[in-house]
Amino acid sequence: MDKVQIKVNDNGSLRVTGDVELVDAEGSVFQTKQSFSLCRCGLSKRMPFCDGSHKGTFQSVVRAE
Repeated sequence: MDKVQIKVNDNGSLRVTGDVELVDAEGSVFQTKQSFSLCRCGLSKRMPFCDGSHKGTFQSVVRAE
């Protein structure tokens, strides 16, 4: 099994790369590709996926310690 990577993009989404299954609270599976972006600003009309709505309005820069 390859390692899954989740990248926290500056002022943007969470970029998920690798073989991962995304499920909702009821256990239903979302259709995903090998690489996709999750919204973290709350503005997307395609939740939980990012649609770029954050551009120019969302600011968050997170760094690991």
